[in-house]
Amino acid sequence: MNILVINGPNLNLLGLREPEIYGSETLEDLGNWLDEQSDADGHEITWFQSNHEGDLIDQIQTTITLFDGIILNPGAFTHYSYAIRDAISSVKTPTVEVHLSDINSREEFRKTSVIKDECISQISGLGKQGYLEALKTLINYI
Repeated sequence: MNILVINGPNLNLLGLREPEIYGSETLEDLGNWLDEQSDADGHEITWFQSNHEGDLIDQIQTTITLFDGIILNPGAFTHYSYAIRDAISSVKTPTVEVHLSDINSREEFRKTSVIKDECISQISGLGKQGYLEALKTLINYI
């Protein structure tokens, strides 16, 4: 399977940004770690990060012909991007929403995901393990 991992705004600052919430590993560290997991064997995993909503939408749209599934950490776009929600709905590519922190136990505004209902699952609060769980969910779903 070809899986696209899309990471949204500020995730390029992992390792620097609020390590007490997001940990001390960089996004590159997370990608390398996931690639080394036995569940990733035999699967092509492509990583993408942008701080721009349109870039994320463009990547989601590429999945129509290039990818079998999406692991999406939309960052703050989780809470208000109907454009990303519409992109997921339009492409029909199985998508798992993932968050490093537990969005349901943080600030009130973080508890709402406008994207969740277009995804096959939402994984929150497991740190980097959430990306592996998302991969397993896609493998089992597809």
